[in-house]
Amino acid sequence: MASPPRYMTYVPEEDMARGDGQLIRKFQEGYCRVTKDGYACNTGELIRFRPWQSTLTSAVYARRPDGRLRHRRALIGLPRKNGKSAIGSGFGLHALLMRGQGSEVYSAASDKEQAKIVFGVAKRIVELDEDLSEMITPYRDVLEVKETGSIYKALSSEAFTKEGLNPTFVIYDELHAAPTEELWDVLSNAFGARKDPMLVAITTAGVKTDQTGGDSICYKMYQYGQKLISGEEIDNAFFFAWWGAPDNCDPSDPKVWRAANPGYDDLLDPEDFEATYKTAVAKGTINDFKTKRLNMWVSAAKAWLPEGAWSACKRDWKFTQPKKGVVLGFDGSRNGDCTALVAVTVETEPKIIVLNLWEKPVGDKGEWRVPRAQVKDAIREACRTYDVREIAWDEFLWLDAAEDLTDEGLPVVVFPQTLSRMGPATQRFYEMVTTQQLTNDGDPRLTRHLSNAWIKVDSRGARLQKDARNSPRKIDLAVAAVMAVDRAAFWLTQDDPDCFPGTDVPIKGHHFVW
Repeated sequence: MASPPRYMTYVPEEDMARGDGQLIRKFQEGYCRVTKDGYACNTGELIRFRPWQSTLTSAVYARRPDGRLRHRRALIGLPRKNGKSAIGSGFGLHALLMRGQGSEVYSAASDKEQAKIVFGVAKRIVELDEDLSEMITPYRDVLEVKETGSIYKALSSEAFTKEGLNPTFVIYDELHAAPTEELWDVLSNAFGARKDPMLVAITTAGVKTDQTGGDSICYKMYQYGQKLISGEEIDNAFFFAWWGAPDNCDPSDPKVWRAANPGYDDLLDPEDFEATYKTAVAKGTINDFKTKRLNMWVSAAKAWLPEGAWSACKRDWKFTQPKKGVVLGFDGSRNGDCTALVAVTVETEPKIIVLNLWEKPVGDKGEWRVPRAQVKDAIREACRTYDVREIAWDEFLWLDAAEDLTDEGLPVVVFPQTLSRMGPATQRFYEMVTTQQLTNDGDPRLTRHLSNAWIKVDSRGARLQKDARNSPRKIDLAVAAVMAVDRAAFWLTQDDPDCFPGTDVPIKGHHFVW
């Protein structure tokens, strides 16, 4: 028996009975064919609706007593390989044929290739069925019903090109990957001239934040759906159904796998599921397994720190200097990127505080530059405010600033981003976090940068990385914190914190050697 959804908004049975669910089921079972061999079916066979799919479709397409469709927007969360693309393409083809003259149906996604997945399945379904092929003319990027002038296309997330659309039905695939809310907003606001338009997102879970650093549109809709279920909000035009595992589950438990996947041991092969889990453990991609196969939300696609470890180090404290002072960590950037400055106390249980973060504003067209003079002034101010043992300094493009500050007598020390330096420092930081030997004040900027960081391991060793070279998910505060914590641990071992290590030469008034 298929597992029920973990969450689903209430839909009156009478609205489901008068809706289009059974018509869509009959359409798909009568015309839509399987496009590739799978665990439960072979290419060319007619699709057979499972009871859970019938219930879901009836709920989505419920009609009010006045005959209008109950829902205008829907969010359906399904783990991979539960027939997500087949459901979406079937919805799209039904809308293409049955929504009247001049219908506009779109498959939308974060990028063109993803958008073409559902569209491509729909196109292949048409090619496999003789009756559909007579009604629908397939082109490379468009399906057309010439008799009614209706079309079906794929759209990607360059939302500025979508103004002026007049969609009848939109199926949004993998909404969790949307880089911003822009395309969702454009499509949501484009329905004004249509009767009973619908925007349906069918997605797996993903990272909670988008490229802006705030909650993604998908995670916002997920939270909104939970508010509808709890009664905190009322919106009968929004439908929400979500299959997935709870946050505190054991991801290795087959009972959890079954509960999260309605197609488990039917559309899904349990042996394949087990093999996928073991591969994820071996490769360190358990977060990917959680999002795609258990439909669980995570803070980062490739986690470095264990879930909840950083938040467990949060304390309520006032940042005061210990006897041995503080270490500053500086991670400078190229123009238009991100520059970070943190302070770490030199004590047994060090405290971390973000002093400043210069980050490219959301929506910047490439005009923003790191304010270098402001950055240097902030470092000078930090050295006036705190008893600074050392400024651990990264980024060779800021060596001119480092030389200026050194000439002023500030204790700048180059911290090369080599494997021999960053590898042990990264491991030290990880161990101190997981054993709660350091504390933080919950600064959301540092939390975000740590969540964006992951460890890349290859023949050269292990090092901190972000998900792509030009990724908007920055890690500069994480790098600065790792350097500062490492150097603070070093200074903790020194007998006289006012002198250079191993000498009786006072730090104050002397330059560090580069």
